[in-house]
Amino acid sequence: MASHGVPRVSGTATTDKSAAARGEEQKQIAEYKALEKNVIDRIKAKDFSNHTFQATSRLLQQNPEYHTIWNYRRILLQDVFRRELASGNSAVITTQADEAQNGDAQAAFKAGLTLAQQEISLLLSEDLAFLIPLLKQYPKCYWIWNHRAWLLAEATELLPARTASQMWRGELALGSKMLVLDSRNFHAWSYRRSTVEQIEQLEKKSLAEDEFAYTTKMVNTNLSNFSAWHNRGQLLPRLSQERQATDEERKTMFDAELELITRALYTDPYDQSLWFYHQYLMSTLVAASSNDANDDARRTNILAAPISHATTTAYLEQEIASIEDMLDGAEDCKYIYQALLEYSQRLHQLAKGSSDIVEASKMASWLDEVRKLDLLREGRWLDLAVSLKP
Repeated sequence: MASHGVPRVSGTATTDKSAAARGEEQKQIAEYKALEKNVIDRIKAKDFSNHTFQATSRLLQQNPEYHTIWNYRRILLQDVFRRELASGNSAVITTQADEAQNGDAQAAFKAGLTLAQQEISLLLSEDLAFLIPLLKQYPKCYWIWNHRAWLLAEATELLPARTASQMWRGELALGSKMLVLDSRNFHAWSYRRSTVEQIEQLEKKSLAEDEFAYTTKMVNTNLSNFSAWHNRGQLLPRLSQERQATDEERKTMFDAELELITRALYTDPYDQSLWFYHQYLMSTLVAASSNDANDDARRTNILAAPISHATTTAYLEQEIASIEDMLDGAEDCKYIYQALLEYSQRLHQLAKGSSDIVEASKMASWLDEVRKLDLLREGRWLDLAVSLKP
């Protein structure tokens, strides 16, 4: 199955089903089943040797969706970690004499690690490298991403913070490369957010400014990048807090976001990702104006709360007028009519019917158009028509 036009598996499958091809396929199936049985039998026998580990590698290269084998692989790695930590090589190499013992000791000395930590670091790095070709071929396989996250979590637990942070920084670079290949891969975006969170915890500093700049780059590259817009929306409240922005500075930030998304909507009003982000901005506006908003809700808003009803009304009127202008040349875009109806309803609720910017006849006209364009939701629009009747 493809997502955003990008298949879960790179490349194309052959449709050749000649006798020779079928024979080769049956041979591969038999070899796969034999390998699978070999791995399972070894694990049952508690054979945690390198031969078993290499067998899991061969099996996962053929079938990375086999989550049980990933679990077995983690059991094998944990056994090695346990044995390394119990080996007695737990002293940090601190002298040139110690360093001169062998190459492993020399590397451990330079990294500020014990010999056990050095070995664990190498094992983690090797397994991370093993996953790279798999990620390239199967960029949307949950289990590959999950295993990477597990490896890095082990690094955080077993290695010094500086070493673990370096490994997480490498993951941030990898995530950027994966998003160059497919800028809307939500697995990569989700992994990037967790990676950034771990780096922030290890380095005791915020990466919000850097990540916000990254989302700007990504939405400018591809307006239809819903994940980038979502990430941006998550970062905005944090930036307001971390910058200790005044009410006026928050308003300036909010206005800049509205201008950015409005330009994007005028470029392509048929892109649903853009409307979602516009909805998000407008929802924070309404939430910020509510007298019932609690402290947590206010901290997650871009604008300082509470704001006056007059300010909220002005924003709603501004956006309704702007969106109505988009209809020129895009009369068949259902998202425009949906937004006009949604914001007009909010405006009437806020103004308790006193606002006269949206006439009832206009709303009825927009409703008629969206009913023609969105036949699958006929019932929804009929209900709305009933609710709009005086």
